Amino acid sequence: MNDVTMLNPIWVNRLLAPRTTREIQRALAMSSGPVSIGGGRYSMGGQIATENSLHLDMRQFNQVIRYSPESRVIRVQTGMRWRDLQSVIDPDDLSIKIMQSYANFTVGGSLSVNGHGRYVGAGPVINSVRSLQLVLADGSVVEASRSANSDLFYAAIGGYGAMGVITEVELDLASNITIERQTRRMPVADYPRFFNDQVRENEQAILHNADLAPPYFDMATSVTWRASDKALTVEERLVAPGQSYKINQTVMWSVTKLPGGPMIRKDVVDPLRYLNQPVVRRNYEASADVASLGPIATRNSTYALQEYFVPVTQFNAFVKQMAAILQTHSVDAVNISIRHAPADPDSFLSWAREEVFSFVLYYWQRVGVDDREAVGVWTRELINAALLLGGTYYLPYQLHATQEQFSRAYPNARRLLALKAQVDPEGRFRNKLWDKYQTG
Repeated sequence: MNDVTMLNPIWVNRLLAPRTTREIQRALAMSSGPVSIGGGRYSMGGQIATENSLHLDMRQFNQVIRYSPESRVIRVQTGMRWRDLQSVIDPDDLSIKIMQSYANFTVGGSLSVNGHGRYVGAGPVINSVRSLQLVLADGSVVEASRSANSDLFYAAIGGYGAMGVITEVELDLASNITIERQTRRMPVADYPRFFNDQVRENEQAILHNADLAPPYFDMATSVTWRASDKALTVEERLVAPGQSYKINQTVMWSVTKLPGGPMIRKDVVDPLRYLNQPVVRRNYEASADVASLGPIATRNSTYALQEYFVPVTQFNAFVKQMAAILQTHSVDAVNISIRHAPADPDSFLSWAREEVFSFVLYYWQRVGVDDREAVGVWTRELINAALLLGGTYYLPYQLHATQEQFSRAYPNARRLLALKAQVDPEGRFRNKLWDKYQTG
């Protein structure tokens, strides 16, 4: 099996697509050796599997368990995709409270990486979780929340499958309000003040990010979706699946592959992209499809992601260092999306131990051995830059970090692994992330 980048082929021993918790329990009881867990397969460093494992493909594990529109709470099996969940709750004018920018990911995968999106003041997905159900290595089923089995709750969310199989989750929901897009372009050095003054405490700001474009990353385009009472400019409630995105894909190719691509983006693509101020329902903006980005991987190359988090006070320092590193190594960067998150002090592998800005780097690379090694060089430089400023990096991507960098970025990994030793003493739940860093 492989992930979306096609960089990590892994031979597993057996594949099981469970539909019930009982099937998972039975599979654990009737097998020995490593167990790995996969959902949408959008991680990029082997976090979904390890060699010779029993692999649990969770994508058929996708039913609603309980739903209370009046209380704005839903409990689902974790193989459900966000897009499928949106189809359930949209008729009641409810929205997912916290999710990524695209709706293709499974709920369980999002929990396992403690994903986040553009939701102003919301932070990672753990902040929308009331409770979860976890199947441990011995087959026992445990309910975990902030008040019951709290260590398991804070270790499993963002724990990359180390603790067991997250089978069910109870989520808080939000209102499916009408929102309108507002954009503003500014020197990147002015962005922190703009964010603090115009977005951070603005209750009308629902979604927000800012884009930095190559090659200089010196101008920020702020994109804010605000609550609105204006008439809709898009009547569709959700983005329909299976659409053709040929125009989007052609534009992506032109700005990344043509000579002068960055100037094409600056002078043509972005002005046209942000010419209008669309007014849509929250669910429409939240139901975007990864397919709109075009094919992620080809035989010889792939697009990929990285993400770095730094304290808000270190924003300008990191931007300067990041731009210098990317330029020095001639990285084929497509975009850097800036997000914000409040502190998440409780989850074991928190990437926001204080209030942070995050930098989501979308780039293109070739896939030969030398090409991957070259990516590793500048990746480790970016990780060091973030660490030296009191920040960290995100774990769902290629495993270029050294053991020392991982340990510095995630000091509570030792605490997580100590708990894992109690509930999974044989170390059955594994993947390539834990194969590399568990011994540190």
